[in-house]
Amino acid sequence: MRSMIDPMQPAEGSIAEPLEALIALKERGLLRHIDLSNVTAQQIAEAQEMTPIACVQNMYNVANRNNDAWIDSLAAQGIAWVPFFPLGGFSPLQSTQLNAVAQSLDATPMQVALAWLLQRAPNILLIPGTSSPHHLRENMASLQLTLPADALAKLNAIAAPAV
Repeated sequence: MRSMIDPMQPAEGSIAEPLEALIALKERGLLRHIDLSNVTAQQIAEAQEMTPIACVQNMYNVANRNNDAWIDSLAAQGIAWVPFFPLGGFSPLQSTQLNAVAQSLDATPMQVALAWLLQRAPNILLIPGTSSPHHLRENMASLQLTLPADALAKLNAIAAPAV
């Protein structure tokens, strides 16, 4: 559920009604798993009382980390996390810091941002968008990029304060 005020943030309220429709489809064998997108912690808890949840997708990246605790909780439950907007929403200062880390690693800022997500938690699944084979190759190279402790510390420090 997207907020009318900020489409990048979830709207408050119950998700029972749309979730009941998905549960009915699952019971008929038309769905194998139910996933949630752009939800609050309350909505995740509400959904889990109704049915098993396979995956949650919310805005999350190295600079926008309001969902840190949820990712860890979901990882402990074996529930996947798909961050949307994994490469965007950086302030100029955050971009400068990300660029500096990338330069020190001889990588692109986007490769570093993706590598950070991949190292963040074992349940994170990335689906970064791309517009060309070149960008796809760059994104794939992030799989081979291991961020050293000092780079991780610098990246962890650029996160926007949790709202």
